[in-house]
Amino acid sequence: QVQLVESGGGLVQAGGSLRLSCAASGSIFAIVYMGWYRQAPGKQRELVAVTGSDGSRNYADSVKGRFTISRDNAKNTVYLQMESLKPEDTDVYYCNVILQGLGRQFTNYWGQGTQVTVSS
Repeated sequence: QVQLVESGGGLVQAGGSLRLSCAASGSIFAIVYMGWYRQAPGKQRELVAVTGSDGSRNYADSVKGRFTISRDNAKNTVYLQMESLKPEDTDVYYCNVILQGLGRQFTNYWGQGTQVTVSS
């Protein structure tokens, strides 16, 4: 079993900053991919940022230059540092992890979601 625990969401004024964290724990052999997605009510979940096991990073155009994804492999944790937040960044943010379990199978996991609200 694997658990993902997210933290760091909240309410912030436009122009402010927040840092999201997502820690994976349990029966993990290797983490291949870690990323953040966001979803507004009635809309599809969309990619925000992802990082691969090779250190590669990709961002949605809407957050480039403002958000930074990073990971601590020793802690199986991924972070999303969000700067210069805008009201349109208001969403529920979900952590996504693709990992190999102890049986070497690849499985996709989602965090429980954390609300980010940016006031104007």
